[in-house]
Amino acid sequence: MWSILLICIGVSRVGGFVGGLSKLNPRWSNSRIKVPSNLCLTPDSIPSPDSIPSPKKKKLQPFLRFLEVECWKKREFRDLEPVLRAVMAACQQMNRLVQRAQTDDLYGVADPSGGANVQGEVQQQLDVLCNTIMLQSLCGCSDAIVAVASEEEDLPRNCRTDVLKQQSMGSTPATLKMGQFVACFDPLDGSKNIDSSLPVGTVFGIFRVPPGTTADASEKTFLMRGDSCLVAAGYCLYSATTVLVLTLKGSGVHGFTLDPDTGLFLHTLRDIRIPPKGHIYSFNEAYFHDYNHAVQRYLNALKSGNSATMGKRANARYVGALVADVHNILINGGIYGYPATTAHPSGKLRLLYESAPMALILEQAGGAASTGYGRLLDVIPQSIHQRVPTFLGSVENIYEIDQFHEYYTDENDEKTKEVQSIDYYIQNMA
Repeated sequence: MWSILLICIGVSRVGGFVGGLSKLNPRWSNSRIKVPSNLCLTPDSIPSPDSIPSPKKKKLQPFLRFLEVECWKKREFRDLEPVLRAVMAACQQMNRLVQRAQTDDLYGVADPSGGANVQGEVQQQLDVLCNTIMLQSLCGCSDAIVAVASEEEDLPRNCRTDVLKQQSMGSTPATLKMGQFVACFDPLDGSKNIDSSLPVGTVFGIFRVPPGTTADASEKTFLMRGDSCLVAAGYCLYSATTVLVLTLKGSGVHGFTLDPDTGLFLHTLRDIRIPPKGHIYSFNEAYFHDYNHAVQRYLNALKSGNSATMGKRANARYVGALVADVHNILINGGIYGYPATTAHPSGKLRLLYESAPMALILEQAGGAASTGYGRLLDVIPQSIHQRVPTFLGSVENIYEIDQFHEYYTDENDEKTKEVQSIDYYIQNMA
């Protein structure tokens, strides 16, 4: 009732203001400023919720139906159908946690008296909860996933014995049904954004162990080349809308939006294709003076309008969460970059948990992914937590940053170039 009274007072003041102007200048007497006579609402004139027409829903395919069809078309993905169903359910659970973080007191660090995790980062409460959800989802849905590696944990874990705590019942490993897949994931990328209600996300990649190799929880099992072994990747973006993006290698990239009314992921982004070039760049320019000479020259070209690809001054967009920034580039085109710095000569993004899954998504959507000196999916990791300089985006934008690395690296960057060189990463490639 008080709000209605305030509206009425405001209307009367506007009317008085217009009347005063007409006295000062006769031209204002026929002013086009009109105060609607029905602006002051009464309780009886406020429409009831039942009288407001509900929006018409689009006829969109649910995620589960899409998955069923795609896995039926390609037999090599059939064992992954229950796994990806479980990932979808995990995204729904984690979305609810993110939405309830403030009301359920889920903000802040997990253990104020504890130290950092293996990445040197302080774990947030939601990091721990989402990590548990992903572990249980990937391992508890079927026998397809043998082992999992989380960005939050020191070592990989065996699904059967470490995550599910199942006993072999006296059976030998040869008699147990073993899958041929391992999974890597970052349960909550950009978790520091939670306290500010900014976007966060989940990234995952599924690798098929090469034929003749026994899949287990050893670190060696995970040290595979993304180009030949990474068969599925995706991410969940928790933002204004919740979006699940998935690629099954060779089947394109597809996006699904969570319908808050039905709780279903619906197929809203069909066969996503990134533009060949874009005018958006997403770099953390707070580290500009820590980047190598080539990256500094490239960023200056973008900001001055001297980029051969963009042809005009570029637009900067940076959220601080990999999933949010890359999703923006995927839809609109451009380039995302997390280069090496003087403090981190191998970059900060983890190859297995973040860079390789995102690289597969971008390439399957018609884009490209690079270290600055070569194709990112050609990198063979030397450890499960290996970091790598990462550039993701439109083909022409990525080609340009590679050209800057080739022709603008000065003598001071030779040591960095040696570390970043694609030959450094694939020295053990067959």
